[in-house]
Amino acid sequence: MFVPRCRRSAFALIPTVFAFIPFAGAQALESRPPAPSAPISVPSPVEPVLAKGTSLQVEILQHYPVKAGQRIEALLMHPIYADGKLVVATNTPLEGRVIALLPDTKTRWRARLRGDFTPFHTVQVRFDQLMLPSGPVSISAEPAANGAPVLHLTAPGVSPKQSFVARRWSEAKANMHDRIAFFTAPGKGDRALQMLYHQLPYHPQRIEANTAWSFELSAPLQLPETIASLPDPPPVAPTNGRPEIWSVNATLTRDLTSATAKPGDAVEALVVEPVYDHDKQLVVPQGAKLIGKVSIAAPAKSFGRNGKLRFTFQQVQFPQGYHREVEGALAGAATEKTQDLKLDAEGTVTPRNKSSAIAPILLTMLASRALDNDADGNLTVQTGVASNGFGLAGRIVGIAAGNRNFAAGMGFYAAGLSTYDNFIRNGRDVVFPRNTRIEIETTPLRAPVIKPAGQ
Repeated sequence: MFVPRCRRSAFALIPTVFAFIPFAGAQALESRPPAPSAPISVPSPVEPVLAKGTSLQVEILQHYPVKAGQRIEALLMHPIYADGKLVVATNTPLEGRVIALLPDTKTRWRARLRGDFTPFHTVQVRFDQLMLPSGPVSISAEPAANGAPVLHLTAPGVSPKQSFVARRWSEAKANMHDRIAFFTAPGKGDRALQMLYHQLPYHPQRIEANTAWSFELSAPLQLPETIASLPDPPPVAPTNGRPEIWSVNATLTRDLTSATAKPGDAVEALVVEPVYDHDKQLVVPQGAKLIGKVSIAAPAKSFGRNGKLRFTFQQVQFPQGYHREVEGALAGAATEKTQDLKLDAEGTVTPRNKSSAIAPILLTMLASRALDNDADGNLTVQTGVASNGFGLAGRIVGIAAGNRNFAAGMGFYAAGLSTYDNFIRNGRDVVFPRNTRIEIETTPLRAPVIKPAGQ
């Protein structure tokens, strides 16, 4: 078959064209720009937030005058956690001011019976600034009016059982030691000045150093993200084969007092610091609840018999809904110093017994001195030492009157008040207000974790 020359040339070029196709494709792939990669999303840091109702405990380190508008600087007594992370450290400064002066009726009447007519007040304080390393942060907080010098209770070691006489002898020695410390401990000059003030019919009032307040945030508080890098709390130390003990810091969710508590009453506390075991595993998260009950409760009674209170915890309720059985007892607490409480090794809290027979006997002897008609006795001295009923003013009036019967009457009045205070009036109750900071030592039981129904 005859094929034209031009067609033969075209057929001859076909293999050549197919031979160059791979190279053309390769050049096209090389020259194609690379597809843009998807942007990598970097999670933005989450700023810690303290929820509304978060409890804060603060303490002042110096004296302040009692007057409305007085600015106050305090330090945070305990660290604050958010979502299990430490966000505000202990001793962080806070600033606030006195917003109101409330009449202290009980203190006023007690003072007037002793010739002190100072119009005593309690201060209401509102803290409005948290002084962080990155700068001050404004806070919205509820007013605090429960200020009092703080006493840190710590459970002692197990002590041997003592007889009634031995216990009373130990209490007498402790009271004597406290009285000696009043004259020998640091700050004795300031204490002497305050003692002199309280002998006057009117004297200035102040907010004592080491006064502490507990208050709650009235609105959520957003903190700077720069403070979220504080270290986690240390884990529990190994116990070398002994049962593991967790030290749990919590705050009471409602008032608890020996005056009204009954054995079996429920007790709840909110965990405010996470707890880690010796393997650095979280065992009790922040926000968990300690559930327990009152085991011993006795109200204060007449003739100086003080109340007592003991409560234990049997369960930890986790925020996720399940719970675990535990055995926990009170190992420490921060309470008002004026209560002068003590905590024994079993977790029983009682006020210290301050009754003393020395003061009434001494005042009675001084009062009777005014009735001594000894010719060698100095009338001024005798009436002066006998007139103890109304402080310095009563003493001056007794000396000026120069009347033995008047001076003796004032002295016996003072002796009667002392006898009432030491032996006749009701004792003191144990009072733990809401948000009282407590420390619980608890041992987890080997019982399995109980899940809620439906899981």
